[in-house]
Amino acid sequence: MGDFGKIMVTGGCGFIGSNFVRHILSTYPDTHVVNLDALTYAGSLDNLDEVDEDAPYTFVKGDIRDPKAVARAMEGVDAVVHFAAESHVDRSIEGPAVFVSTNVVGTQVLLDEAMRVKPKVFVQISTDEVYGSLGPKGHFTEKTALSPNSPYSASKAGADLMALAYQRTYGLPVVVTRCSNNYGPYQYPEKLIPLFINNALKDQPVPLYGDGKNVRDWIHVIDHCKAIDLVMRSGKKGEVYNIGAGAEKMNVEITKLILGELGKPETLISHVTDRLGHDRRYAVDSKKLREELGWAPEYDFETGIKDTIKWYVEHQEWSQAVTKAGASRRV
Repeated sequence: MGDFGKIMVTGGCGFIGSNFVRHILSTYPDTHVVNLDALTYAGSLDNLDEVDEDAPYTFVKGDIRDPKAVARAMEGVDAVVHFAAESHVDRSIEGPAVFVSTNVVGTQVLLDEAMRVKPKVFVQISTDEVYGSLGPKGHFTEKTALSPNSPYSASKAGADLMALAYQRTYGLPVVVTRCSNNYGPYQYPEKLIPLFINNALKDQPVPLYGDGKNVRDWIHVIDHCKAIDLVMRSGKKGEVYNIGAGAEKMNVEITKLILGELGKPETLISHVTDRLGHDRRYAVDSKKLREELGWAPEYDFETGIKDTIKWYVEHQEWSQAVTKAGASRRV
């Protein structure tokens, strides 16, 4: 699909989105990035503080459900990379409506505007959670039937299907990526790894769901961003690409690793009532991405997680600031 002079990123002030914005600006200095973000509790301008003021970058504050804001941000772009979403499973259980509104309706608003602008590609960023829960063996492939188990994953599945329907019905050049659990810098501190790091640093309990044996397939956010970039440039329209690094870990393993790296006792582990409908295991088969597009992760988990823990130790002020700002923006 070639080169791009101007890319629109939705949710570029969030965890993965901000890492993707930095990746594009540092890798393609002639590409202009337009970042459309509503700055909800999980998005912060602080995540892009290091972007040079002279960089080809424009921030537009706006909601993806607002056609006027979307039209303003998307004007003249060659590519759309759609990260913006409500993404915390616990919050979706407490209040599903905003997940349907943002993740499904917001995506549809973006797709409608893309029909007018006609970008070279529309990348729908999704999650392996749309596939549901795996048993002890096997992996999700792109042909695995969708079987979401939470309001969050159901809303993402709906957004994926809407995007693919626009490709098949109208010919919009859509590609979908479905990634495993991300870790790395700038993740909002309510998620497992930064939450447990920050709690442990303060000698506070780390709340581990159930028996802690739920398994997730972990990938460093930079490897994810590079995979998205590759799919954006070389992926086939109408296709889905799974992204995973093959680093399956039980949550209790991650917890003990974090405590060990920080020199904290395992007595800080506090087993709490399991999440409703908690999927037992996720694991994705990224063979299609690896063989067709030549992608491979660069981070091994042992190195990546240690670097990540170090980053949060060195950026405790950032964690405190975004947590405080996020709390003030919650409805």
